[in-house]
Amino acid sequence: MGPHPAVAAIRLAVRRVLHDVLTEHSTPHHDTPSGPQPPGPTPLGTTPDRPAPLVLVACSGGADSMALASALAFEARKLDLRAGGITVDHGLQTGSGQRAREVADRMTALGLDPVEAVAVTVGRDGGPEAAARDARYAALDAAAQRHGATAILLGHTRDDQAETVLLGLARGSGIRSLSGMAAVSGTARRYRRPFLELDRQTVRKACIAQELAVWDDPHNSDPAYTRSRLRHEGLPALEKALGKGVVEALARTAQLSRDDADALDSWAADAEASVRDEAGRLECAKLFGLPPAVRRRVLRRAVIAEGAPAGSLFARHIEEIDRLITGWRGQGAINLPGRVEALRQGGRLVIRQG
Repeated sequence: MGPHPAVAAIRLAVRRVLHDVLTEHSTPHHDTPSGPQPPGPTPLGTTPDRPAPLVLVACSGGADSMALASALAFEARKLDLRAGGITVDHGLQTGSGQRAREVADRMTALGLDPVEAVAVTVGRDGGPEAAARDARYAALDAAAQRHGATAILLGHTRDDQAETVLLGLARGSGIRSLSGMAAVSGTARRYRRPFLELDRQTVRKACIAQELAVWDDPHNSDPAYTRSRLRHEGLPALEKALGKGVVEALARTAQLSRDDADALDSWAADAEASVRDEAGRLECAKLFGLPPAVRRRVLRRAVIAEGAPAGSLFARHIEEIDRLITGWRGQGAINLPGRVEALRQGGRLVIRQG
């Protein structure tokens, strides 16, 4: 008798991602080693001087990430890779340190190694949710560097994707926000999200079937947090008004939007050189001739290149710069995040540190 259908589903999703990791790990190395070789075949992606890749799971102890940790531990035993886990203690709740140690113990019991509990200090920039996310990803990046990990698996589900799309829609941030979370993201394709095509109910069933202990973060049901209100009030209201299938439709919208956004980003990257003069300055007349979606991407790229933090640069900032091109009336310089300013001088758009 095979595993529970939910368990089979999560394992298959993880197996696919791990095969991708192994393939990418081996792709850059096409040369056949010279000299005497050790007896027996060399497994995929591994050479005598190149150990098997390490894949970490980011685990909070919740159902999504515990299901992911269990699937990683199971599949890693059948493949040529090492598997470990990281849990991040945000220090935002009483007893969080003890809970992080318990989560680490559970990952160790699954057979993951190395396992680490990392404590972080959460700042205030961008609100509590954004600040916690920034601290968490910084800790995960540092852990990947420390352990030499090839990839980190994240437990975001299709429901999380739907929530992300709705939050992007509410911000009015454009098609890139509507594209939600990518299945692969981060420096060197570090972050992988195997569960984006699985719903939250499936991964929770997988935990029940395997008798995995899970911890339900009270912040996930706290109405003080925007995502929590959306999860427990907004999405149910949409499903009541529009019928079932809203989550699936929003996730599909994310993928279609991502494809469109990627295409427009590529167009903008190609167009940028054509709107600069010999000295590398942006020419307003040439910018005006670009389609608005492409022009705004060129402007965004230019502002970020001068030091504006991407996470602090919003659609309203780009719209203000765009008016220097399309609605020029002699307006002054525009102040942007990161102490960057944009102004129009002699038919050129100047973007520089203020």
